[in-house]
Amino acid sequence: MFGFGQLINILKKSPKKIVFTEGTDPRVLEAASRLLAGTFLHPILVGKADEIAAAAEDCAFNIRGAEIVDPTSYDKMDEMIELFCELRKSKGVTPEQAKKTLAQANYFGTMLVKMGVADALLGGATYSTADTVRPALQLIKTKPGNNIVSSCFILVRPSATGENEVLAMGDCAINIHPSEDELVEIAGETAECAKIFGIDPKVAFLSYSTFGSGAGEDVDKMRNACQKAKAKYPGLPIEGELQFDAAVSPRVARTKCPGSEVAGHANTFIFPDINAGNIGYKIAQRMGNFEAYGPILLGLNAPINDLSRGCNASEVYSMAIITAALA
Repeated sequence: MFGFGQLINILKKSPKKIVFTEGTDPRVLEAASRLLAGTFLHPILVGKADEIAAAAEDCAFNIRGAEIVDPTSYDKMDEMIELFCELRKSKGVTPEQAKKTLAQANYFGTMLVKMGVADALLGGATYSTADTVRPALQLIKTKPGNNIVSSCFILVRPSATGENEVLAMGDCAINIHPSEDELVEIAGETAECAKIFGIDPKVAFLSYSTFGSGAGEDVDKMRNACQKAKAKYPGLPIEGELQFDAAVSPRVARTKCPGSEVAGHANTFIFPDINAGNIGYKIAQRMGNFEAYGPILLGLNAPINDLSRGCNASEVYSMAIITAALA
């Protein structure tokens, strides 16, 4: 089952570069100093070198060896502006507009990933999820075959057996009212992400109904999405629509949906909307003593992830490892 040692071992075999868009933030600097003590992940800090150095000195963090990139003096800015204009040509972006936009760390950092200077990006310690997702959608874009960016949380809790209990939940942060087809895409991406964390995904489409015990548009949506997902991913164990108790309790599943290979044993949960998803993962985190990692953005051509503005340095460190491992 999942442990950070597994992800670190993956990265040791193929070290990555990750760009932090908020190079002077003390939490980012502390995480960068921890990463620099290892050899598996190289931080790139966006900002002015003197300001970053001063911020690190104030907090007594050793960031010697970190790569610092200043948008105002970047030696490949002309190349970046040209590529940016090409990527945004449908919007008629001029070089002057591109230069102004690229002065923003979130856009500049995203372009470093687009140009291959970095393998991944982690931002959002001081700005909103939208400010991380928007540049990613405009510049990195979604993977072929994907129509949306979605997200999942990985929840981890030590068990009595000594192995961690690991669950995946999507989409708890991005899509407010996903359609049936969007739920199918969310399920596929969440299951693939779950595998990276050692989960053998058993996917439950959650509802207030189990196999028609309730009625309504929301029930129909989850039932139809589940059937479409089964058709699209025939090798993936999927069941729905299921109430949460039927999804996780073998005893309840024997009564409500006997014979299902997923019901009672689900570990990858697809929520009907962002309300249910956000509430659900936070209940697990706060009352179920799970550690929650995420939101992990899914569906993009490169790993880009968003931090909570209330995050601490340990969470920045963990999310950096997760983000780079996705590369």
